[in-house]
Amino acid sequence: MMPTITTKMRAAADNLWNQSFNHPFIKHLADGTLPMDTFRYYLKQDNYYLNNFSILHQKIANHVNDPSTKQFLIAGAKGLNDGEAEIRDDFFSKLAITANEMQTTPIAPNAYSYVAHMYHELNEGTVASACTALLPCYWLYNEIGKQLIANGSPVELYQQFIETYDSPEFTDATNQMINIVDALGEQAEADERRQMITAFVRSSYYELNFWEMAYVHEEWNN
Repeated sequence: MMPTITTKMRAAADNLWNQSFNHPFIKHLADGTLPMDTFRYYLKQDNYYLNNFSILHQKIANHVNDPSTKQFLIAGAKGLNDGEAEIRDDFFSKLAITANEMQTTPIAPNAYSYVAHMYHELNEGTVASACTALLPCYWLYNEIGKQLIANGSPVELYQQFIETYDSPEFTDATNQMINIVDALGEQAEADERRQMITAFVRSSYYELNFWEMAYVHEEWNN
């Protein structure tokens, strides 16, 4: 039996994923030593990312014919996962991140580039490569949640963050997205399959650098 395209993607991005698993942002989030202002920075940049991630779900859904895939993407456009949206609102409240602060916070270079990459796959690539560009955000976070949940974090906010991505709901959404990409891969010709794998690896690269961006509080003038 031939390996699925997502198996090939995961293998191609293995080094990037291992670096994410072992990034100081993740390590310090787990042991509770991550500075809260660093987590605050992350949340503000992630809010920009997730808003666009949601919009992209809807835009991609507009080009999809398969009813179940379209339904999944539209549901994602409405908030991805209700638990994720609720926990973000709770974080913003607890850390006093106001709407005005969100609006006046500059978008960091890596967050900007990651979002631009996903729009590029939608506008210049194919539906399959656009869906693939979304997948690491599901899959990598789910894997991180599964890895960290055993020991958790001594910081309540960080523990909530971990629990969000180990939840049955998020795991189910991740598995659905993997199945969608595998189905698209089965229908794709060789060139498009290569384009899908490239999109996955690039998203994985930006995921790794999202941790680094937050860890160093990346700015345009760095």
